[in-house]
Amino acid sequence: MAISLQKGQKIDLRKSTGEALTNFCVGVNWGAIETVKSGFLGFGSKKVVEDVDLDLSCIMLNANGDLIDWLYSPDYNAWLSQNNIPLGKLTSKDGGLRHSGDDRQGDVGGDDGLDNEIISVDLNKVSPDVDKIFFFLNIYLNEGQNFDFAQIPFAKIRMYEGTPTKVNSVHSNYDIVTDASYRGKGALILGKLYRRNGEWKFDAIGEPADDKIFVQTIQRILENYK
Repeated sequence: MAISLQKGQKIDLRKSTGEALTNFCVGVNWGAIETVKSGFLGFGSKKVVEDVDLDLSCIMLNANGDLIDWLYSPDYNAWLSQNNIPLGKLTSKDGGLRHSGDDRQGDVGGDDGLDNEIISVDLNKVSPDVDKIFFFLNIYLNEGQNFDFAQIPFAKIRMYEGTPTKVNSVHSNYDIVTDASYRGKGALILGKLYRRNGEWKFDAIGEPADDKIFVQTIQRILENYK
């Protein structure tokens, strides 16, 4: 049975059988915002779909708290290069983490059962230099948009065994949209994987923030959560 995570909860990465969970996906699921608007004098109503662009990212730190690797969308590389910020990429240097790529819309017509952005994790491949892996989420607002996590349909996070296109067994999940503390917020530090006594564990941080872009969230983590 999947663990329903609470903010600040720490869990062991173990399957129901007691085996260590070493190969899994961290996925975020959400829907586009769909509304029905009436036409002139109430006639000719139509469905309006507003794309929702969430960005799932992660950074890797060593035991001293130094940033040594990262995964975030390469779609922002033009802006990043202009501001002398390391470019986005979808695979970690050691090959232990892989990002599925940027989803700029969300599910249309209801939940399709799959996550929109996924980071696949193979802890057996993660470099010994990596001591902590932080996962975080940011809302990218297009021009004219103004919404927060509380308004995004069925937004949730889960850790599961499987692939980006197939869920075999859900280990744990967290429902974002029902948490009132995320109202008005556009960034979320999801949690961290960390080494303890030779084993990997997970801390569901669940901390919302007002950051407008993911580089601000990275700086927040480096300053407050090392």
